[in-house]
Amino acid sequence: QVQPVESGGGLVQAGGSLRLSCTASGSIFSISTMGWYRQAPGQQRELVAEITGGGSTNYAESVKGRFTISRENAWNTMYLQMHSLQPEAPALYYCNVDAIATTRGPHVYWGQGTQVTVSS
Repeated sequence: QVQPVESGGGLVQAGGSLRLSCTASGSIFSISTMGWYRQAPGQQRELVAEITGGGSTNYAESVKGRFTISRENAWNTMYLQMHSLQPEAPALYYCNVDAIATTRGPHVYWGQGTQVTVSS
């Protein structure tokens, strides 16, 4: 199995910055795409940004120019640098990992989420 673990969430003032991290551990054979999703209470989970193993990125329109996704393949780690955060409902940011475990075929794994709250 593969276990993604997020960190770096917290409370920040509007206009501030946060950096989220996600490290995948376990019986990993390979990881392809990694991504960040977020979900506010009562809302659907939505894609924030994703990055392929080759470094190609895709961002939600709402975060383009403010968020940067990156990864360190050697450490199975992904980051989300967030700038100019806007006041909005608190959201859980989830790490999503498309991986092949040594004991299982391709599968998508989710972390437990890290809370991000932006105050006005």
